[in-house]
Amino acid sequence: MRQGWLASCAVQGRAARGPGRLRAACGKLVARQRRVQHRGHALELVPSEFDQVAIAGQKAAAATARILDRILLPEAARIAEAGDPDYRQYNDLSTVIRMTCCRNRFAFEAFWSPLRGRTMADDFRFVAACPAAFIYDRVGGRAKKQLLWGDHVRLTGSEAEGWVPVSSRKITGWMNAADLSLRRLLEIVFVDIGQGDGALVVTPDDQHLLVDAGEEDNLYRFLRWRYGRFQRPFSFAAAVISHPDSDHYKGFELIFADPNIHFGALHHNGLVEREGADTLGTRVDGFVTDIVQTRAALEALLADTARRGRKTYPNMLHGLMTSGRVGQVSSVSAADRYLPGFAPGDAPSGLAIEVLAPVLDLVGPAPRLPWFGDPGKTKNGHSVVLRLVYGQISVLLGGDLNIPAEHRLLRHYTGYGMPPREQDRSAVIEGARKVFRSDVAKACHHGSADFSDLFLQAVDPLVTVISSGDKEPHAHPRADALGAVGRWGRGARPLVFSTELARSAPEAIKQPFAFRQQLLAAEAARDAAPLGQQRERAQKKVDALLEHIERSVAVYGAINLRSDGRRIVMAQKVEAPSRVSGQWDVYLIEPDVAGVLRYRSKH
Repeated sequence: MRQGWLASCAVQGRAARGPGRLRAACGKLVARQRRVQHRGHALELVPSEFDQVAIAGQKAAAATARILDRILLPEAARIAEAGDPDYRQYNDLSTVIRMTCCRNRFAFEAFWSPLRGRTMADDFRFVAACPAAFIYDRVGGRAKKQLLWGDHVRLTGSEAEGWVPVSSRKITGWMNAADLSLRRLLEIVFVDIGQGDGALVVTPDDQHLLVDAGEEDNLYRFLRWRYGRFQRPFSFAAAVISHPDSDHYKGFELIFADPNIHFGALHHNGLVEREGADTLGTRVDGFVTDIVQTRAALEALLADTARRGRKTYPNMLHGLMTSGRVGQVSSVSAADRYLPGFAPGDAPSGLAIEVLAPVLDLVGPAPRLPWFGDPGKTKNGHSVVLRLVYGQISVLLGGDLNIPAEHRLLRHYTGYGMPPREQDRSAVIEGARKVFRSDVAKACHHGSADFSDLFLQAVDPLVTVISSGDKEPHAHPRADALGAVGRWGRGARPLVFSTELARSAPEAIKQPFAFRQQLLAAEAARDAAPLGQQRERAQKKVDALLEHIERSVAVYGAINLRSDGRRIVMAQKVEAPSRVSGQWDVYLIEPDVAGVLRYRSKH
C-alpha cells in the first residue's frame, strides 16, 4: 500500500438522508478544526463537498477507518445533538466502515448500527464463518457457544496468534480471528409470534424493517431483547403492514406506542378499516373505491373520531401518526414497482425490494380493488407482496394471499385467463416464474388450504417458511398445504420450516407459576427499596427476569435467514439442552459448479 492516499467518508444512513444534520455537522467540524492528533499522527481535515469529509494522512486503511469512526463521526454527532434537540433519535452512532480501493485511493462509507453507541469498526465484528462458528473458553480450548453466520460479537481485547477475545450476549471467550469480518449479511428473522406473521429484515446496509407484527406482544418482546429494551431511541427504516387483519397488525400497538421507537416510513395496502356498514369503504360495481394512498388522505380519514370509532386499526394508525415518530406514510402497490427507498441503486449493497401486489384497477376516475366476497377475503387477497432481491438470491413475503387473489395476480402478470386451459398451464407457470420465482418464500396465509397449485409452482421455492400459532381454530398449517409445498418445492429435498414446530415448549419457561411468583417478588422488592444503589440493584434483578421472558420468544421458534447474496443459511434453535450453549439446527444452501442454488443433505 502506498502512502499519501486520500480517504473519503460518504456520510449516509437514515439521519443523513433525512434532515442532513450529520452532514452539516461534519462540515462544521471541518471548518472549525483543521488538524487533529491521533496517537501521535497528525491528520489534516480537508473541506470537501457538503456531504463528504476528506482525510489526508500517512496511516494504513484500517487505522484511518478507526480514526474516522472514533473522531469524526462521534464529534459530528455531538455538534448536531447540541444544536438540535430533535437529533436525539439519531444519536446511536455506531458505524460500519466499508472500504473500496481504486488506484490506491481508499473510500470509506459509514452506515448506522443499533449497537448502543459502540464503535463498530473498532469493537464489533460479524461472524464470517459459514454456516456457523464457536466461542471457545480459551485459545484452542472447549466450545462455549455456537454463533450463526452473520451474528455480531464485541471484541474485548487485541488479537494474539490468530485468536481474539470476544463477548456475545454475556458469553465471553475466544474466537479464531479468521472467523470474523466487518461485512454485514442480509438477515431475516421470522419470529414465532403465534397465529399470524411478523418478521424483522436487516439489510446489508444496516437498514432495519418490520413486516407485520402478529396479534400479541411476541414481536415487541423479541425486539426489546434484540435492541437492548429500547433504552435509547432507535429508528427503523420502515414498517410494512401487509393488510389490516389483526393477526398481522395488532402486534404493532405496543411497538408504535413505545416512545423510543421511530420509523422512517409506514406502508400499507390502501385498505383502512373504519366504522360503518362498509368497513373497508365504499363499494361500487364489485370494487372497493376508497383506496387510501397518501398521508394526507389517511390523516383526513383518521381525523374523524366517529369513523375511527372503537376499531383498533384506525386508532393505532392515528396514534402513531400524531406521535411525531414516523416520516413518510403511504400505501404501496404493484404500480410502485419497488418499496420507496429500496429500488435498484438506492442501496450500496444492491439490495432491492420489489412490490408485486396489490394490483390496483386503474379503470375509472380513481384506483380501486376488486371485492372478493367478504371483508376478510378482500383484506387477505390484497396483501402487500414483497420480493427481496440481493445478489443472486430472492425472498418472497406473500401476506395472506388466497385463491382469487393468486389467480388475479397470475392473470395480471401472464395475460392468460384463470383458471387456464390445460394446454396453457405450462406457459402460465413459465411466465409467472419470471415475476414470482423465489429461493425462499414465506407461505401465504399460515399454511391455509386456500391456495392455488399454479401459484405455488410459479414461486418454485427451495425453502418455505410457515408462520402459524399453537392456539388457533384453523388447524394451520393444513395437511394438504404441507403436501403441496413439499410437492411443488424446488430440489430433491425442499426445506419446509414452521415457527409453530420450531418451538414445542410454551415460551421455554419450565415452571411458569414459580417464575411468575419470582417476578412478582422481585418487583415488590424493587418498589420497597430506598432510592439509590439498592433500588438500582433491585431493578437489575427485575430486568434480568424480564429479559428471560423476552429471550424465550426471541430464541425458540424463530426461523433465521442469513445470506451474502450468493449463499443462504436457514437456522432454528435446538430446544433440548446440549453441552454447547445455543446450539443451532443449520441448513446451508449454496451454488453448485453450474451456479445453481441447491441444498444438499449431509445424510
